[in-house]
Amino acid sequence: MEAHVGDRLVVKGHKVGGGEKIAEILEVRGKNGEPPYVVRWLDDGRESFVIPGPDASIERGKTKPVKKKPQTKPNPKATAKRKPR
Repeated sequence: MEAHVGDRLVVKGHKVGGGEKIAEILEVRGKNGEPPYVVRWLDDGRESFVIPGPDASIERGKTKPVKKKPQTKPNPKATAKRKPR
């Protein structure tokens, strides 16, 4: 299996009536596009570290790569130690 950032990971449903799960690949951690991948699931926006099984396939470049959420810096006032009263 070979994937690139922006490709889609499609996992077939395991139960009758259970549809496919689709995720966008955000990072490729393996060599030459191989798993593991960091993905964002399209149904709920969760991000996961995934090693796909035999029930998964890759769809090439169906979406533009999604920018990762910016990391917020801690508020220095919130992390400062308070003086005892």
